[in-house]
Amino acid sequence: MFQYLTAIILGIVEGFTEFLPISSTGHLILVNQWISFDKDFTLLFDIVIQLGAILAVVVFFWKKLWTRDIWAKTIIGVLPAIILGALFAGKIEEKLFNPWTVAIALFIGGLLILLIEKTQKIYNINSIKELSFKTAFLIGLVQCLSMIPGTSRSAATIIGAMFFGASRLVATEFSFFLAIPTMVAASGYSLIKYKELLDINQISILTVGFIVSFIVALTVIKFLISYVQENNFKIFGWYRILLGIIIICYFLIR
Repeated sequence: MFQYLTAIILGIVEGFTEFLPISSTGHLILVNQWISFDKDFTLLFDIVIQLGAILAVVVFFWKKLWTRDIWAKTIIGVLPAIILGALFAGKIEEKLFNPWTVAIALFIGGLLILLIEKTQKIYNINSIKELSFKTAFLIGLVQCLSMIPGTSRSAATIIGAMFFGASRLVATEFSFFLAIPTMVAASGYSLIKYKELLDINQISILTVGFIVSFIVALTVIKFLISYVQENNFKIFGWYRILLGIIIICYFLIR
């Protein structure tokens, strides 16, 4: 019973943080300090439940997804992450998946969000159609920074898109589209890598986390799309900075 409660809690954390620019991986690593499964299954669970969040994107953007233009730019944008992920994912997971990395990445990412909101005032790209293939590729390069836990895939792509002239809404939507192949590839890789861990009980635990993540993520997507049309991202920048400081202080005094 405790394992299913753990799955529900982690599913809520994943669904709530995946598309906000505050790092779902970072939050899961932090929560895993107190609530988790065994090491290998935790790594598998934390990545596979992202598929629930991805399904929420597909459901929410169902009508928009089926255009050649969006998929072409999405594929161009995701290529850097797929290539670099295949080359370095194992090393990054081994060396950087720890609370200290998360805390520093949260803090630096928060500062960058505040900086981009302060300096970037003119947006030349106001729809996905206006997004060039070159810009999509450059955003994809920036997305690679999210392989560092605590950076946040959505934060990296949104900040990168805004830096290259995209409006907040376009940056946010393109971040959602990039998430689909990026996270499906990551989840597929993990399933193959840890497939020997799966039994009926673990599959049912993954299913619970998947469903909870989907429901929460769908709610967050609806909120964020509405939010960015009238507001900036400063609140997320301050949140990241504050959380980074709290984590650093906690591990210094523990």
